[in-house]
Amino acid sequence: MDMIRAPRKKLIEVSIPLEAINAASAREKSIRHGHPSTLHLWWARRPLAACRAVLFAQLVDDPSSWPDRFVGEEAQEAERKRLHRVIEAMVPWEASNNETILNAARWEIARSVAWGLGEEPPAREDGRAILDYLQ
Repeated sequence: MDMIRAPRKKLIEVSIPLEAINAASAREKSIRHGHPSTLHLWWARRPLAACRAVLFAQLVDDPSSWPDRFVGEEAQEAERKRLHRVIEAMVPWEASNNETILNAARWEIARSVAWGLGEEPPAREDGRAILDYLQ
């Protein structure tokens, strides 16, 4: 009989780098060239920086969901801080097309999916394999 496992906590439920997200969102509002908001007046602005951060944090497991992989609060907090750095790299508008940054974020999502299925994710540096896995 399969053991019923409690749902894994997601990063957004525990901790996200709000200061970095807020700064990137505020800066994004002032971009005047090459940003979708320059096409027309947006009555209810939804900065893409905040959207990217929230979506990522909803898809990635919090390290406390994997106490066998991140043993102890100190290891879990260190991993949380590393995930925050992924978010901080991802939220600036200039990162929107940076495949290195996007692949790093995609790998974190793939890792959460893989571990949840009892698998290992594709190699961190294989962007094509990561995308294929997530498909």
